[in-house]
Amino acid sequence: MLKIGHHTLPNNVVVAPMAGVTDRPFRELCLDLGAAMAVSEMISDDPELAQSRKTRLRREHSPRAALRSVQIVGNDPERMAAAALRNAKDGADIIDINMGCPAKKVCKKAAGSALLGDEALVTAILEAVVSTVSVPVTLKIRTGLDRSRRNGVRIAKIAEDAGVQMLAVHGRTRADKFAGDAEYHTIEQIVDAVTIPVLANGDINSITRARRVLETTGAAGVMIGRGAQGQPWLPGMIARALRGQSTAAPSPETQVQIIQGHLLELIAFYGEFMGTKIARKHVGWFADGWFTNEPTTARRWKQQFNRLDHYKDQLEHLAHIQHFNHRTPRIISLAA
Repeated sequence: MLKIGHHTLPNNVVVAPMAGVTDRPFRELCLDLGAAMAVSEMISDDPELAQSRKTRLRREHSPRAALRSVQIVGNDPERMAAAALRNAKDGADIIDINMGCPAKKVCKKAAGSALLGDEALVTAILEAVVSTVSVPVTLKIRTGLDRSRRNGVRIAKIAEDAGVQMLAVHGRTRADKFAGDAEYHTIEQIVDAVTIPVLANGDINSITRARRVLETTGAAGVMIGRGAQGQPWLPGMIARALRGQSTAAPSPETQVQIIQGHLLELIAFYGEFMGTKIARKHVGWFADGWFTNEPTTARRWKQQFNRLDHYKDQLEHLAHIQHFNHRTPRIISLAA
């Protein structure tokens, strides 16, 4: 189990906040399949955007998604505190602060992982948010600005001193973005430097990797990001494996049914016009895993799927994925 302030999670596997991915349907699905918690897409601290359709959809929550962890992003202490308070009043159980996003459009506003270069501002933001809300505050960071400036340990100590209740650390710097392999040595140093729970994040895409990362870092748990794309059952599989339970992946037939159900949830949430379009990336990730080592076949199948404009046709195309080109699918071995 994992404790965040006064909240106790059922296991120590959390789904990372991902813009354009961890909407309400995806969070609900990951929770249904065994993840302990799934963090929302990041929400801007800009009060003028608070009632925009995009922000309202990102704030959508349901009891199926268990604890409501809302991630906010910005660079002004007062605005971040106000944004935290808005979301807490709206029902957030946990406020998560984004200091890990490496996207250019975020960093050029001196937000996300760009904040790691200004430790005084980090301190001001964290102290302002923690002192404003009564719910636990968590923080997501990277290991530093670049490989010559890994200041993750100092940021972690600042966070603990400010009253942050949990830290998630992606094992890359801002400059690395998502290139190369994640490194876990800095996460190990952070775990040793603070007493609050630390989640290890980055390249955790199998049960074996999750175990290895936990052994290497001593972290309290793992946060799964891109590894859950196209295989939303992975966080739950890892959680069960860490408890000594079954490590079996869903059967191919069950996987197809899960993705079909997700497609229908997207239609219900966004409407058919947007839902069919948003489904394409989720189904595309699934197809990449289904046709492992067959990128040409995956590309051809996805091209056909992406030409479909009606969700019933999409469901039908998914139903026949096992017979595409009369090949036997080679599903990724998630325990590898």
